[in-house]
Amino acid sequence: MADKAWFKDWFNSPYYHLLYQHRDENEAEQFIATLINHLAPTKGATMLDIACGKGRHSMALAEMGFDVTGIDLSEASISEAKAGETDRLHFYQHDMRRGFRINYFDFAFNFFTSFGYFKTRREHDNAIRMMADSIKPGGVLVIDYLNVHFVESQLEPIVTTEVEDVKFHISKWQTEEHFFKQIQITDQEHIAPRHLYTERVAKFSLGDFNDMLSYQHMQIIEVFGNYQLGQYDVQRSPRMIIVAQKLHEKYL
Repeated sequence: MADKAWFKDWFNSPYYHLLYQHRDENEAEQFIATLINHLAPTKGATMLDIACGKGRHSMALAEMGFDVTGIDLSEASISEAKAGETDRLHFYQHDMRRGFRINYFDFAFNFFTSFGYFKTRREHDNAIRMMADSIKPGGVLVIDYLNVHFVESQLEPIVTTEVEDVKFHISKWQTEEHFFKQIQITDQEHIAPRHLYTERVAKFSLGDFNDMLSYQHMQIIEVFGNYQLGQYDVQRSPRMIIVAQKLHEKYL
């Protein structure tokens, strides 16, 4: 499989959704509720959910009374999400490396390490530009990313898990610049494990994000280290949740 396209095919795969469907949704929902309580948006605020998947969290935000737009690269995910559209909830298939709407949203969110997949720094810069451009001056962007230093120390090299009679044999390793996860599958059709996909996530530090965001006239105003919005510790925090604000034009 071509390196440039691994995430396109993998995110559209039914195996992807099967493997990750049992993520702790209660924790995710509590995190979003805690985050919204902290950010205190006004009722009807416009929000962009970047890499929204099938739209579960977009729907939760809409149910809180906000005007929500979800975008995702996966056509299959967006097709399913569209079944839940309302007058204040819309979904679009879209590549985050390309511009979307300009100075439109009050808030933009990129949840659960839905970034860092691209091959080049330029592609990541383009994605950050899209995020920054999409919000109004004074608007807020939240990026929820893994904490590189924590993951480096906690990486499990071999993991096997079974979901609905499908076994996932997962090998993990790292280089100086990336984390890798190779996934092999055993199911009723494939008795012997076969290579399916290799995930790759960039090792972006807080300093890297500060550089990318500041170049797009975004200022980091808060950093949290877990889904309870606890203090960020560079070595011990499992997450790196960045809250950045778009500077007003008079400061550019």
